[in-house]
Amino acid sequence: MPKLDLDAISQSNATGYPPPFDAPVQGRWYRRLAPAGGLTQLGASHVVLRPGAWSSQRHWHEEEDELLVMLAGEAVLVEDEGRTVLRPGDICAWPKAVDNGHHLVNESGSDCVFVCISGGNRDGGGAYSDIDMKFSADGYFRKDGTPYAEAERIP
Repeated sequence: MPKLDLDAISQSNATGYPPPFDAPVQGRWYRRLAPAGGLTQLGASHVVLRPGAWSSQRHWHEEEDELLVMLAGEAVLVEDEGRTVLRPGDICAWPKAVDNGHHLVNESGSDCVFVCISGGNRDGGGAYSDIDMKFSADGYFRKDGTPYAEAERIP
């Protein structure tokens, strides 16, 4: 049956970000939908951001497209062009290789919920706009290529 039982999918707030970049995402809780549905060609996650939490550090992907659909609550999308409030029903798309760092920040007093879908080469890497960090299948690195000792790839 294609309908997923969301409650049966384990929820995590794990991150591979090295300190101090891990702190803003501690209130981000996600469920990996694609593996639960047997999908192998795209990624999909159900995400809950607690008040004050970030979805990620502001980033972009070299070889992976992203699509986000807001389901509940309110978050602020932060991109190179500025800030945009997102509410239920809003949809965002970020094509691969577009150097436009983005993330969501929950500045409200309530949880917000969204689904993020990705397609393309997950291991293609990318970079973070506001901090000295880039990523690849091998982990997290400073922009000069020096690895972060604590870096691990997010499962």
